[in-house]
Amino acid sequence: MNRFRYFGKLFFLSIFVILSSCGSTDGEGSEKVILQKVEQQSSDHDKVQVFTGGPAYETKVDLPTPLELSKVKNIILLIGDGTGPAQVYSGKTANKGNIFLDNFPVIGKSKTNSSDDYVTDSAAGATALSVGEKTYNGAIGVGPNGNPLKTILEMSEEKGLSTGLVATSTITHATPASFIAHQPQRKMHEEIAADFLKTDIDLFLGGGLKFFTDRKDGRDLTQELKSKGYSVLTDVNQLKGYSGYKLAGLFAEDEMPKYPERKEFLPEATKKAIDILSKNDKGFFLMVEGSQIDWGGHNNDLAYVINEFGDFDRAVGVALEFAANNKETLVIVTADHETGGLSLISGDINKGRVEASFATGHHTAVPVQVYAYGPYQSLFQGTYENTAIFSKMKEAFGF
Repeated sequence: MNRFRYFGKLFFLSIFVILSSCGSTDGEGSEKVILQKVEQQSSDHDKVQVFTGGPAYETKVDLPTPLELSKVKNIILLIGDGTGPAQVYSGKTANKGNIFLDNFPVIGKSKTNSSDDYVTDSAAGATALSVGEKTYNGAIGVGPNGNPLKTILEMSEEKGLSTGLVATSTITHATPASFIAHQPQRKMHEEIAADFLKTDIDLFLGGGLKFFTDRKDGRDLTQELKSKGYSVLTDVNQLKGYSGYKLAGLFAEDEMPKYPERKEFLPEATKKAIDILSKNDKGFFLMVEGSQIDWGGHNNDLAYVINEFGDFDRAVGVALEFAANNKETLVIVTADHETGGLSLISGDINKGRVEASFATGHHTAVPVQVYAYGPYQSLFQGTYENTAIFSKMKEAFGF
């Protein structure tokens, strides 16, 4: 009976919309009637939102043909948290048809499910990228049985390469944490922060100062970092003029502010990280995360998603410009998962106008894109499990 009532209501609603459309001689008025009725029957997730971009940023990079090398010297892995194909195209539309991602000659696709769920979370998704094994949602650098697994960052350290992490979240958040820490649950921020002291990472930039200082165990990890030779910066304005090497930049008590409040932190931090790490003649591994694209998806906030994506794309541009001049560098861009079930309903690419809706406030199982430029870029063609990205990075490094 309930099903009959539901379909009955749907039938009469459809008749009302059709009659309203037919009864109007003004095409624009007809569209308004239909849109109003659809919005009234929608959930909070699937209401149409409109975003119109401002002045477009330039995205052209001249990329030479990659060299054929026995191994790469540097890998820059950029992760747009929560970024699926629709997020990419919404950002492209908002920037009036151009993004740095369009410069990549190789595009593949990654399947993101975790070991225990059709839909991954960021911890399991990032751990798959960092260690090459599917694990349970919530896991940080450990396998399905909770056993610690060596990450690509730790392998790079062992080979004498410099290493770094950059994020717009706390630096202890799921994605950056999965490259350096080994904990059974992602919410263990204080334990994750302590894991930073167990490594030889050269640089990390983001938020999360409170997890290093305001701790239940009474430790002040910033002092311990200083005793290990790190400079600890807590004022983001100090970053641009910094000329040292080992650096812990903790620029917010919790996460970094959203864009544009944090200004050009992500592209500038990416450039600073590359400038510092590239001093090592043996090479480097750097992971950069655009963390808050995901949060915009969770909030079902189209403007939040697009603004954060543009900021992330400009960081991608910084990496590409370095790789164009340093021909021993492989740049990879991907995502841990898609967030929000974003659908692009309409738009105008010449005006930077996007009309879109969200299907959910959570992650989805949509496969995500993988972009590659540099030596070994051809490894990243095709469709594969997210764990394969780890294996491909190892192969490129010659580990």
